[in-house]
Amino acid sequence: MERELEFEKPVVELERAIEKLKNSAAENKGDFGTQIAELEKKCEDRKKEIYETLSPWQTVQVARHPRRPVLYDYISLIFKDFVELRGDRRYGDDRALIGGFAALDAQKVMLIGHSKGKNVEENVRRNFGMAKPEGYRKALRLMRLAEKFNVPVVSFIDTAGAYPGLDAEQRGQAEAIARNLTEMAKLEIPVVAIVTGEGGSGGALGIGVADAVLMLSNAVYSVISPEGCASILWRDASYSAQAAESLKITAKSLLSLGVIDEIVKEPVGGAHSNHQATANAIKSAVLKHLKKLIPLSPPKLIQRRFEKFSTMGKFTK
Repeated sequence: MERELEFEKPVVELERAIEKLKNSAAENKGDFGTQIAELEKKCEDRKKEIYETLSPWQTVQVARHPRRPVLYDYISLIFKDFVELRGDRRYGDDRALIGGFAALDAQKVMLIGHSKGKNVEENVRRNFGMAKPEGYRKALRLMRLAEKFNVPVVSFIDTAGAYPGLDAEQRGQAEAIARNLTEMAKLEIPVVAIVTGEGGSGGALGIGVADAVLMLSNAVYSVISPEGCASILWRDASYSAQAAESLKITAKSLLSLGVIDEIVKEPVGGAHSNHQATANAIKSAVLKHLKKLIPLSPPKLIQRRFEKFSTMGKFTK
């Protein structure tokens, strides 16, 4: 396992021992079937123990894992007949946020999502999944197109946040995100969003006002990154772990607070350990919610959406 996380090292060592025994068996150096079975059981148990007791800061690390599936992985594993639609018809095409028509089994959908890369070159080309105003305006254009053809929207959220550069601010970053929030609240079609990695601040919310907000079990969703929070509150990024704990950014915390509607369980070892199993879980969850939402009338959808978001943050004395 390349670039393993610190807390994954016990599992990595066991996996290497298993691989070594398998290679020895393949070279006819002995029968290691019993030892391999025992080590595989021990490895699976250890992996389960680690991933069931992750701290919020460890969860952040898993959400950022370099081998975690990105949008293009999910497109190939879940959807068929994806037709990408480009440009915001104002400025240009943002490769950090992509979208287009696709098929989810027999259901036609408008797929929109943040697009990270798998290496430095891809990430630079896609701006590390941090969209600029033209990205959010493209997303809104595609949502309106979906509304015109009565096709539900499925959005995949995976971004550290909206791009904070000077050029983005000059072209109206805040206005573009704010307009998406307003317009998504009024869409007359079902919207299902899923946080697959990082759900950072307004960059996530720009495509996250949905009838059902789902979240992978090792994803994070927050108003600010732990590092950013630590730098502001403690003026020291070394407090990131403490900030992650305080921010309540994990799926379990957000479900209990009513911010998300469902946790989509990742395979043991995280999404990066089994892309196909993760994709299958996402597909089942999205289809389940679309089945509930599609029969609802536009007024009912809008009313439910309004009630859902307006009740967030309420508390009792």
